Amino acid sequence: MTDRSSAERRVRLPADRRARQGTPVLVVGFDDQAASVAALRTAADLARRLAADLHVVHCIDVRDYPIDPDTDAELWEDHARKALEHLHVKVGAALAEHQVRWTYHAWSGHPVTLLVTVADEQEALMIVVGTHRHRSLARMMRGSVSRGVARSAHRPVLLVSDPDDG
Repeated sequence: MTDRSSAERRVRLPADRRARQGTPVLVVGFDDQAASVAALRTAADLARRLAADLHVVHCIDVRDYPIDPDTDAELWEDHARKALEHLHVKVGAALAEHQVRWTYHAWSGHPVTLLVTVADEQEALMIVVGTHRHRSLARMMRGSVSRGVARSAHRPVLLVSDPDDG
């Protein structure tokens, strides 16, 4: 992979319903885990009730790439593109019933930085993120995104728990 600036690595995929200028905005983190799916549904419900646009944010990470590190770089990028397209379609399906305008953001980097950056750029009313009660060793090594966003954001943060974490 070539070293590019953060702005060059950022991808914004428009949805069927495009965001409107001057409309309230909610930002929601999405990583396809149960807590983030719950956060997505909660954010969509709030967006509908507030007549707000929704900005869905995904941080590109190692799970978006193939397992074999010796794989050709072009294959890596193709696999990541397909993974991002799959997530974009999954978000669209989850939001179809909510009738909200939304935009999908994907970016390489730290998820806390991405969520706070998008929220600041969009002057979001709130950031919505999923949270887990039980943490695996892998999650502990990566750190808590929900905790990081709550500490770093310049706006309210709504934490939505994993429904199966009870």
